[in-house]
Amino acid sequence: SSTIIIITMPPVSKETQTTATVAVATAVVSAAATYMLTKAVEERRVTKLRQVAHEEQTKIRASLAAAQKARGEPAGTVVPEIDMDKVYLWEVENLGARFASESKGGENRMAASALPSKRGSVPPDFFRTVSSSSGFQEPVRETDYNHLLGMKDCILADIVRKPGDGKGSTTKAYVRAGPRKVLHFDPKKVNAAIVTCGGLCPGLNNVVREITNSLYQLYGIEGTVYGIRGGYKGFYDPDLQPIKLTPEIVENIHHEGGTVLCSSRGGFDLEKIIAFIEKHDIKQLYVIGGDGTHRGAFAVHEGCMERGMNVAVAGIPKTIDNDVDYIDRSFGFASAVEAAQAAIRSAKTEATCNLPNGVGIVKLMGRSAGFIALHATMASGDVDLCLVPEVPIVLEGEHGCLPHLMRRVKQQGYAVVVVAEGAGEEILGTSAETDASGNKILPKIGEFLKDKVTDYFKQQGDVATVKYIDPSYMVRSIPANSSDSLYCMQLAQNAVHGAMAGFTGFSVGLCNNRMVLLPIPELVATSPRKMNAHGRTWERVLAVTRQPNTVPPLKDGEVDTYDSHAPMLR
Repeated sequence: SSTIIIITMPPVSKETQTTATVAVATAVVSAAATYMLTKAVEERRVTKLRQVAHEEQTKIRASLAAAQKARGEPAGTVVPEIDMDKVYLWEVENLGARFASESKGGENRMAASALPSKRGSVPPDFFRTVSSSSGFQEPVRETDYNHLLGMKDCILADIVRKPGDGKGSTTKAYVRAGPRKVLHFDPKKVNAAIVTCGGLCPGLNNVVREITNSLYQLYGIEGTVYGIRGGYKGFYDPDLQPIKLTPEIVENIHHEGGTVLCSSRGGFDLEKIIAFIEKHDIKQLYVIGGDGTHRGAFAVHEGCMERGMNVAVAGIPKTIDNDVDYIDRSFGFASAVEAAQAAIRSAKTEATCNLPNGVGIVKLMGRSAGFIALHATMASGDVDLCLVPEVPIVLEGEHGCLPHLMRRVKQQGYAVVVVAEGAGEEILGTSAETDASGNKILPKIGEFLKDKVTDYFKQQGDVATVKYIDPSYMVRSIPANSSDSLYCMQLAQNAVHGAMAGFTGFSVGLCNNRMVLLPIPELVATSPRKMNAHGRTWERVLAVTRQPNTVPPLKDGEVDTYDSHAPMLR
């Protein structure tokens, strides 16, 4: 049998219920307050401990820094995984190893020579006429250089390091550019020649001007500076007589685009160039041009050495495409990128104002490297698609540029495209024809892209209004902007400093933001350079345009071995 027990509780009054509720609430509030108070006290205790620890660490770091300073060591923490014990200097040939110094050990001082009291009339083709009877004479002034460099002063090349990068404890280094203590040439006996070769570039006149001014105003030469007209053929073509350059003649040429010496492609004839050098007793030859022009300059250097001629040959890298290796950038590149902005703005205006579905396409220079297109795209911020030679073009499909353009048009009502002239060879094929410099004749990627955009919209049952702009020659024929003007002055002055010290077979450039002298064979060996498609520059472009990335991914275990030799471009 089962027993059931029933317990009867007396009824609870409302007053009792209220009292219990208040008690529970009070207990909860008290517990919460206790918890918050305890937490606050603990947080203050932890914060105090952290402050004490920070102060102790600060004292330790200060003590270590003081000890390092006392030992002549730099501040910072030693990274044991990164070490450097061997520096391999890229030697630049010096004439002093083969020829006696013509200056007889003369020390280098900044000599601002007096302007002549009688100046002949200036050639009327691109300059004003100067009075020949002013009678004004400036005093000769000499100033000591603040810093004179040694022959082994250098700039380290491989400045980007990380533990385990495989570079070991060695690095190459470049000869630092600048005035040396002892001159190889006697300024009283120096005749020089300047030649511009290849395509135009902003800043050519600046370089010609500053080489001339440096020779006369820094070194006080008493010889003649010949401006060779029309590129290499100007050394021997009877229709292209050289111009005698002076500070008065070049005074205002930097305000104009192009080159007052004119330029051309090809025309290299070593024997005839050597004959000109011998006839006019040229001691220094300054060659302004790209990698092909520099190969010619080095051939002249070699020819002079073989014939026992005491002649310094100096190069100044010129490439609108910014594709000469090792240097941070080429002169004129920044000006070209700036000039390209006007074309991109025009393309955007055309695309936004022409209905329906406006698309503006801008073709910029960039034969094998798309640096102008890339930097113009990033600087603009208005570009929806950037196509360059280093990245394959995919027209349709998941990663196609045409579907991307249609999406952008539908999202914002228009789209802007920037394409480098050398892009799309994987689609259009490679031409077998070449120009006078041996460069391939490029297919017409701009017109091709315009037709493809129009056809794609039509296939989708829609209409595109496409406007095509080709400003290529406009961006290279402008005067240099202020940044490039300063850069050209630095290049020209350091080329003259190098030649006067007897260096030869070299080119001058900015490496790791320092002016250096580079052996021409090393400079041209890996030129023209290209953008690293797996590098950060392309990532930045993708962030601006939001276009699909068509760069083939690295395979498992594959390592990106690209090296532009210019850390700023990686």
